[in-house]
Amino acid sequence: MSDNKIGTMAWLDLSVGNAENVKSFYEDVIGWKSESISMGDYDDYAMLEPINGEAVSGICHAQGVNKDLPPAWLPYFLVADIEASIAAVQAKGGALVTEVKSMGSDKYAVIKDPAGAACAIYQKIAK
Repeated sequence: MSDNKIGTMAWLDLSVGNAENVKSFYEDVIGWKSESISMGDYDDYAMLEPINGEAVSGICHAQGVNKDLPPAWLPYFLVADIEASIAAVQAKGGALVTEVKSMGSDKYAVIKDPAGAACAIYQKIAK
């Protein structure tokens, strides 16, 4: 994940029915490498840059916390205060797609803007 630059894209995820096949597609097309991430009964994948091995995206099964997400690339944008950003989403005609969720100590939520485009807002919590 990128450093803490508010307003920049922190991560990119894709949730699909068969993450193993799709991650292989992107390995062949883009040259990414993959690293399995155990989700209990199945694996999701961190996709890594081929030269330095830095994780740049995730390809996930549309199960568990991702079960309601459509098969589309989902950018995660860094925000300073997720609660203030959620209030702004609602005040400006957007909508929450998910409640606030945790990733480690960090917090995120999937939202839609007034035109219906989806993205996630992501707050890094200092440790």
